[in-house]
Amino acid sequence: MREELFELSRNLVENYNRQYQRYFLKENKLDSRLSVIIGQRGIGKSTVIVQYLLSHYAKELKANKALFLQADHFLVNEISLYEIAEQFNSLNGKVLCFDEIHKYGDWSRQLKSIYDTFPDLKIIASGSSALEIYKGTHDLSRRAIVYEMRGLSFREFIEITLNLTLEEHTLTDILRQHAEIARDIAQQLKRKNEKIIPLFKRYLAYGYYPYFLEFENKVLYYLTLEQNIHTTIEADLPAINPNLSGSSVKKIKKLLAFIASAVPFTPDLKKLKTILDVGDERTLKSYLKYLEDAGLILTLTAGGRGMRELEKPEKIYLNNFNQAYAISGHYGANVGCIRETFFANMLSSLARLSYAKQGDFRVNDRFVFEIGGRSKKFDQISAIKDSFLALDDIEYGSGNKIPLWLFGFLY
Repeated sequence: MREELFELSRNLVENYNRQYQRYFLKENKLDSRLSVIIGQRGIGKSTVIVQYLLSHYAKELKANKALFLQADHFLVNEISLYEIAEQFNSLNGKVLCFDEIHKYGDWSRQLKSIYDTFPDLKIIASGSSALEIYKGTHDLSRRAIVYEMRGLSFREFIEITLNLTLEEHTLTDILRQHAEIARDIAQQLKRKNEKIIPLFKRYLAYGYYPYFLEFENKVLYYLTLEQNIHTTIEADLPAINPNLSGSSVKKIKKLLAFIASAVPFTPDLKKLKTILDVGDERTLKSYLKYLEDAGLILTLTAGGRGMRELEKPEKIYLNNFNQAYAISGHYGANVGCIRETFFANMLSSLARLSYAKQGDFRVNDRFVFEIGGRSKKFDQISAIKDSFLALDDIEYGSGNKIPLWLFGFLY
């Protein structure tokens, strides 16, 4: 096996290692023979794999028994992934990691063959395009365990920014003990001469992606985020869906722009069909599903199933609040939209989130939440059992009034 691949691995491990460890490795042990980590571009997947290797296979890395490679690197593309695994296995290799696996054309079949041929080899792969990973895993059914990685929570943002250690809290804890929890957090911040509300404003504007630390200028952060959005639509979508013509890609970009200009967006499918010149409703729903799977939008349905069932969405949000700020140069960021997007993003992967006829969100088919500013009243949901206000611009709450920022401590 070429020494250049081991040298590449060492360089990548050094480059991607970070001191701060996120929620992901605390929640997921990656003990399957084949683990696939998916998530948006820039969410921190490469760093997580490197940290896992350094904490579990440090000796193997030094002895060239663990290997971390980028699937789209020119050295990797000189031979197949299978050949790399075959040679690595012959050297008694133990752990083989492929970063950005979705950029390798035949990745799914190659991983399947590696898994079936080399039973003593542990494989970890990551991919930035959820669309390609989802399609590829059909060939890896019953073999791969797929993990989806989320952006920074508000808790993680504070930990990174202030070098603090803060506790996670379950939804049940927050609903029952939010006043006590909020005061404890405020006391910890006081020791750093910090206040929770200014930190929350900073996080909403530019703290969801870990690479915010690399940019002193917010404009450059937003440009990078916009470029990732364009790449997802213009490169990833056509790669995974060859039937999508250039015209279809333009319609999907137009659809996202239309959503971004009016979020939270209540879709009128007939009107959208006309605006986008789409022939049938199923095609339009497919476009929405592509955007959701790619991590560009969040859909809220009456049944709480999202677009995976092609159910008509009742509301559509951009996937996260940083996206909203990045695009706001064109449309202007709406504070009410930012608040709702934050709440939806924090809970969408941790609870069953659905549309509420009264209030903004129904959670786990039981709790109803109305999102608003500090002066928001219970008028709309006063008659509903298990209803709560999640309020911005307050440090502490009382009763069923909970600080909005506290939902950023769920992970």
